[in-house]
Amino acid sequence: MTFDIIEPQVPAPEGSQDAARFDSSIAVRNVVENEPFGTGEELSFLAEELLPQWSDPAEPKRLLVAEIDGRVVARGLYETRAAADWPAAYVTVQVHPEARGLGIGGALLERIEAWARDEGRTRLLAWVATPPLAGPALPSPTGFGAVPEAAPSTGFLLRRGWRLEQVERASRYPLPDGVGDLEQRVAAALERSGPDYRVHAWVDRTPPEWREHVAALYTRMTTDAPSAGLEDPEDVWTVERLVETERTDAASPRTTLTVVAEHVPGGALVGYNQLSVPAERHRPVHQEDTLVVREHRGHRLGMLLKVANLLELQRREPGHPGVITYNAEENRPMLDVNEALGFVPIGYEGAWRKDLG
Repeated sequence: MTFDIIEPQVPAPEGSQDAARFDSSIAVRNVVENEPFGTGEELSFLAEELLPQWSDPAEPKRLLVAEIDGRVVARGLYETRAAADWPAAYVTVQVHPEARGLGIGGALLERIEAWARDEGRTRLLAWVATPPLAGPALPSPTGFGAVPEAAPSTGFLLRRGWRLEQVERASRYPLPDGVGDLEQRVAAALERSGPDYRVHAWVDRTPPEWREHVAALYTRMTTDAPSAGLEDPEDVWTVERLVETERTDAASPRTTLTVVAEHVPGGALVGYNQLSVPAERHRPVHQEDTLVVREHRGHRLGMLLKVANLLELQRREPGHPGVITYNAEENRPMLDVNEALGFVPIGYEGAWRKDLG
């Protein structure tokens, strides 16, 4: 069976063939994302939720689709940063289960690797979920977590010169019906953190008085979060980049809830938590970043930020079934917080790296 590989224009004019290809690529994404975890449609996104990301000039992206008889059966995603000397490229290759074994994944990856080489990127990074298969496992070099050797993705990547660097855990928190328990948890977390810290919350765009602080926190997220041997570079955020990113994100039907921790004596923000909330109440919420900067760890701020934002969610957007989050397996302090809250593991993914000679 033959296939064609096409690079659609994204974004594309509404009603165009390339716009239809983008929509179909997201349908493939949703099947492949949910498949290893058996989560139904909980990890699915709508095309209109993801499309605004393609207008962010700081994070350029390119898309490939593979078609069989005019039907999109796979996608390849290439993402980097705008700086010409940025060393890394972020890779996603997803093939619909009905189209596997035809060489499509390898062809997509080969094309994306060529793009990276042409741009002078020196390493590729990818995150790939794996099903819970029995048998031998390939351990993470961190000493925490492993991926099954029998997973097709494991052999696929190893044969092409990739190496496993880290394992991440996906967890799910079933949201309670009311706010009473969360209110009590927030009060307890505030008491444990002490009077030097207080929380602020907002929806979507950052208030002007906090933009410089939030840009600094976003930068610290790229250096302070565990990244094992991925060597993900420091990604510097400016106020201008923050404002532009929030402007493009406004085109998405999703809502972003942000809670931050302020160190009152210093007047600086020292941590944050974000939730990405779909418009439909039957769909789960995705927890994005949670960070406490290194200098302020040990004050239980991770718990404070998480419970405070869960309370914000229940007050502003009640009715969602749960919250899904991802954490590095070696990030025991954050996993301790999650487990204490009631997050339950639903699956694992490997973080992989390939150096380009």
